[in-house]
Order: sequence, then C-alpha cells, then structure tokens
Amino acid sequence: MKNYYFTSHEITPFTMAVIADCDVNGDQVTRVLEEDAEYVLDGNPTKVIDDACRFFGASLKGRQDGTKDISGITHKAPISIDPSSGMYFFPTTSPTSHKCSWIAHSHIDKVGRAPDQQTEVLFKNGRRVIVDISYGSMLNQLQRTAQFRYLLDNRIRFLHQHLPVDMVAEPST
Repeated sequence: MKNYYFTSHEITPFTMAVIADCDVNGDQVTRVLEEDAEYVLDGNPTKVIDDACRFFGASLKGRQDGTKDISGITHKAPISIDPSSGMYFFPTTSPTSHKCSWIAHSHIDKVGRAPDQQTEVLFKNGRRVIVDISYGSMLNQLQRTAQFRYLLDNRIRFLHQHLPVDMVAEPST
C-alpha cells in the first residue's frame, strides 16, 4: 500500500477512515485510509470531514444538526456526508478534540478490544487499524450510526415512494 502526501483530499465512498495522527516531528496530521491507498494530510480529521460535507452542499455543523433533528443524538453524533452514496461516518471522540478520528460505518467488518482502552477495527478489505476509543464506546457509536442511517434512509425511501416521480431526483444506483 502506498502513502501519498497531499494538502487536501476528497472523501469518497471508498474512504474507510479519517484518522488523527502525528508526524515524526509531533505535528498533527490526518491519515485518510482508502480501500487501496493511504493519504497523509496536514491538520485535523474534523476539518477534512467538514470540507467533505461542504463539497456535498452542507457543513459539518449542519449535518450534526440534521442528525439531532432526525435521531435526537447530540454528542459525538454520526453524520451522513452524502446519504445517496452511503457515506455515513462517526467520530471516535468529541469532534472538537484534536484526537478525534472519523470511521466510515459501511466499511467496518468487525471491531475488537485492543490494549490501553483502544479498539481494533477490521475493515471489509482485511485492513486493520487501532483507534483511540474504548471498545464499549465503539459499540455504542456503531449502534447509534446504524440507527441514524436507518432513520434517514427510511425518510429518503418514503419520499421516493410517495412523491410524484417528477418531484423527486433520480435515485442513485
């Protein structure tokens, strides 16, 4: 797997995680894990996630407010960067923390306990990563993201089923 160093990177349906890390000098960087590559960016993961939300016409704050309105989740809220392409992410800590990483819900195969109150994430492509979140918190975030995803997907499906065809954008395939 190659590492690429960039100043910006777009989040796509192939993005598995946006991980908080430090470089050799101790400066904060973000590792973006894709299915077949890894990108290293300056700065923090929450900024990368906010940029991705803005690419799809909203801000991170707007997505968090939407999550609250739909599911009632207010803290460490999962978000949909773009529901039409299944890009649902959840934070590992408060998004205001420089230690916050973001995990793509749809890419997770399994999670397991790791040393020092961390969690190992096994992705569907076989890649593993250790993140700074307790196993119990990770299970909670997975469940909350699944619930939010279910509620939002049902709203979108309802619109597609009950509005005249010319009033609803074409469903993605």
